[in-house]
Amino acid sequence: MSRAQWAAVALTATLLCTGIGLLRGSSGAEPAAASVTDALPSRALGLSGHRRLVRGLEQSGVHGPAADRRTVAVAPMRAARPLRLRIPSLGVDLPMAGGPQDGGGAAGWDTDGPAPGSAGTAVVTGDGLPLAGLRRGRIIEIPRADHRTAVFTVERVSPHAVTAPAGDTGLARLRLVSGETSVLARLTGPRRTG
Repeated sequence: MSRAQWAAVALTATLLCTGIGLLRGSSGAEPAAASVTDALPSRALGLSGHRRLVRGLEQSGVHGPAADRRTVAVAPMRAARPLRLRIPSLGVDLPMAGGPQDGGGAAGWDTDGPAPGSAGTAVVTGDGLPLAGLRRGRIIEIPRADHRTAVFTVERVSPHAVTAPAGDTGLARLRLVSGETSVLARLTGPRRTG
């Protein structure tokens, strides 16, 4: 076999192993201590960028539909009163009240701004939320009075105030604030809740 044929065989094996690893990771299986791509000569085949991409996806914990939600914004929803704040990756599930909240186990929604899920940037505050533990691509859910859940995907986490980028007022965004930490997320999918 020629050198080019060996390279093609090695590349095919690498891609197959990577695909199987991603499929296994997205179905809830425990990740292996060392991935197959680490054992193959990826750098010699010019795949070091691909390896970084795969490793980044594995470390972010974003696979399957969540990865798609991270990149696609959807049309804003009609305004409806928010009922709860849920952040599954942090184990947060709090009732939502209108106005700022200082403790008391509830999150507060700035009623002077848009409702979470409608066009514009909705502002939600909560005391003592561990927002620094959030990462880009993670999900924030806000069940609403219209029996729909606004699903947001985190774009940015900052130890300082974060504001929505200028010029995108037609999008639905969420600014979540706790203490000095701010999170900016965009609406990536409404879901019917019953």
